[in-house]
Amino acid sequence: MTPRIQHLIVKYLNQAATGQELDELAHGLKDPGHTEQFQSLVRTHYAIDHIMKDFDTEQEKRKLLHNIRNGERQKKVRKLWTRSLAAAASILLIVSLALFLGREDKEPISKAPIIVDNTIQPGTDKATLTLEDGSNITLEKGARYQSHNVTSNGEELVYTSPPTKNNEGPKTNTLTVPRGGQFFLTLADGTKVWLNSESQLKYPVAFTNGEPRIIELVYGEAYFDVSPSTEHGGSQFQVNHKDQKVEVLGTEFNIKAYQNEAVVYTTLVEGKVALSYEGNIQGLQPDQQFSYNTQNKTVSLSHVNVFDIVSWKEGIFSFDYTPLEDIMKVLERWYDMEVVFENDRLKEERFIGSINKKYTIEEVLSALMQTNIIQTYEIHQNTIVLK
Repeated sequence: MTPRIQHLIVKYLNQAATGQELDELAHGLKDPGHTEQFQSLVRTHYAIDHIMKDFDTEQEKRKLLHNIRNGERQKKVRKLWTRSLAAAASILLIVSLALFLGREDKEPISKAPIIVDNTIQPGTDKATLTLEDGSNITLEKGARYQSHNVTSNGEELVYTSPPTKNNEGPKTNTLTVPRGGQFFLTLADGTKVWLNSESQLKYPVAFTNGEPRIIELVYGEAYFDVSPSTEHGGSQFQVNHKDQKVEVLGTEFNIKAYQNEAVVYTTLVEGKVALSYEGNIQGLQPDQQFSYNTQNKTVSLSHVNVFDIVSWKEGIFSFDYTPLEDIMKVLERWYDMEVVFENDRLKEERFIGSINKKYTIEEVLSALMQTNIIQTYEIHQNTIVLK
């Protein structure tokens, strides 16, 4: 079975496949060998799920064809199902990571993990709001905050400031999301922003119609659903970062610019943007990703599967032939932990699949052990050692 068909089967079982991908999968399943693999994965899926007692492979195939006939052909990334107890969600962790590419089956060699005072927990909605006067407000689930122009229920922050006059200086706020956190923000112009773990965004509490709407991604990762310029006197939207600038009129895109990573990734989901760096301008089309290495100043432009790039904001981490070292960097930020590789060879092992962000770290590591890539692991408070 090709890696592409494996990837499509995982997305189908996750209920995250687009209509076009369902078409591609249906065509691929005409190969008898692919059909056998599909049946095997469906059996594994239902064996893992304690809610579903029976399964019918033919029924699953009929369901697939039904989805193809009736599925909506969407132009942008499809919303994911993230209910941890849903029948299709159990496949996310156990089977997806087990679909390691290019590795032959081997007899299990796992050893019992060693766990000493495991303090690692999945991330939650939390952030720190820094006001214009420098005071800090802690935002977290269950804690409400309200002032004359902004409200928060502990899971999102919403600004309702009217447009400012030209002679008024902009007041700025800063939203900082720590490791082990995430937060959703609605700016005063209606633009929606999802902030990933270990990220910081600086923005005005109000905008001026007809003038550029400028915000700054200080560091980290953010997904932007920009309010159209037609609703704001034609004013364009601009996201600044110390190494680049992104100008848009109304679109959806993702920027990943972490402090400890040399490469800044800008991915366009819908619309059109113009990206400026080092005196150069680069346009992006949907499904394109621009990579800029801030150390050696090299750049690249490529077509990507936006599902893998932006699924984090929907409660899913999605990986496509990704080195284990890079996967662990993502998990380190979400679980606020440190990962140590006892064997450097493990860093280059590659995986496809998805992980529900609600799972405990022990569930993730248990799935990883089922691939026979690692023999065991140790947890010492917030540090994990992979062996």
